[in-house]
Amino acid sequence: QVQLVESGGGLVQPGGSLSLSCAASGSIFSIKDLGWYRQAPGKQRELVATITSGLITTYADSVKGRFTISRDNAKHTVYLQMNSLKPEDTAVYYCNADQVYTLVDGNVRFTGYSYWGQGTQVTVSS
Repeated sequence: QVQLVESGGGLVQPGGSLSLSCAASGSIFSIKDLGWYRQAPGKQRELVATITSGLITTYADSVKGRFTISRDNAKHTVYLQMNSLKPEDTAVYYCNADQVYTLVDGNVRFTGYSYWGQGTQVTVSS
């Protein structure tokens, strides 16, 4: 069973910084795509940033130049460094793992599932 556990959310003043991390566990062999999404109250979940196993990144226009996504393939962990935070960045942030391969009984298996973390609250307010 693949699980994602996020950490690092909290309350920060406008202009401040926060760092999120998300660790995947559960007999993982590899993960192709890792990403961060967010959902503000009354709004749909939206993409924040993604990173492939080859370290190709994409960002939402609203966070370009302020947020940086990175990953540690050996630790199956994805990070999100958030700088120059704005009140409109307030949301629950979720990490996502897609195209996940597990190693079970010596066999590499494609799970076929997209996995989500439980979410971590980020609040930007003075």
